[in-house]
Amino acid sequence: MLRALAQASFCMGMYLYLGPHFPLSRFFEPLYQEWGFWKRLGYQYMSGFTARWKYYFIWSISEASIIVSGLGFSGWSDSNPLKPKWDRAKNVDILGVELARSAAELPLVWNIQVSTWLRHYVYERLIQKGKKPGFIQLLATQIVSAVWHGLYAGYIIFFIHSALFIAGSKVIYRWRQALSETAVLGRKMLTLTNVIYTALVLNYACIGFLVLSLHETLASYSSVHYVGTLVPVVLILLGSVLKPPRAAKARSKKEH
Repeated sequence: MLRALAQASFCMGMYLYLGPHFPLSRFFEPLYQEWGFWKRLGYQYMSGFTARWKYYFIWSISEASIIVSGLGFSGWSDSNPLKPKWDRAKNVDILGVELARSAAELPLVWNIQVSTWLRHYVYERLIQKGKKPGFIQLLATQIVSAVWHGLYAGYIIFFIHSALFIAGSKVIYRWRQALSETAVLGRKMLTLTNVIYTALVLNYACIGFLVLSLHETLASYSSVHYVGTLVPVVLILLGSVLKPPRAAKARSKKEH
């Protein structure tokens, strides 16, 4: 409980400190339009980063309250002596989000309870017997999530983008897995590429989630030339052409 309370306090402090410096309203001010491409992109990153602390606070304080009620108990640890675990109500892994090595990791660390429900009751039920899941299952799951959040254009656009950037991230991951174990530098470079890609497209796309309206979403995306839309699409297209050999795929235990 103390961990959750301390985390909630820290998140609230971060949001209160950063919020005034990176308001969403600035996207539609003349000053923003005067900035160059990289400064606009950097502001989008910081706006998304800032807004997430609000959600981190809400989920952390909710986790603390559920732990106090006793409903957060999830079992005992495997250590000796046994220790109680209180992570049933955990809904976010902050470092997991901010330092995600792949966009495919985000549903595992953000809004964990809802993501788990969507995976079990939407994503897995759309997989045909004997076939592997693909982009259609991913897109359908994200659209269900968008409708669940609310019928705003910003939500729908964001969740469609989330399907695109997860699919693009999987392409980078497959290329990395196709490299030999001895190609250490190449594998590290592709891992770093995936980290940067994930941060870029997440903070680009999440503006739609935050501003909600169609006009404001498209205005923010167009201000950086739709880079967070085009990059995932290009990766998906390249992935359909530059496919890793089957032997390399077999070495991968888990596809991101």
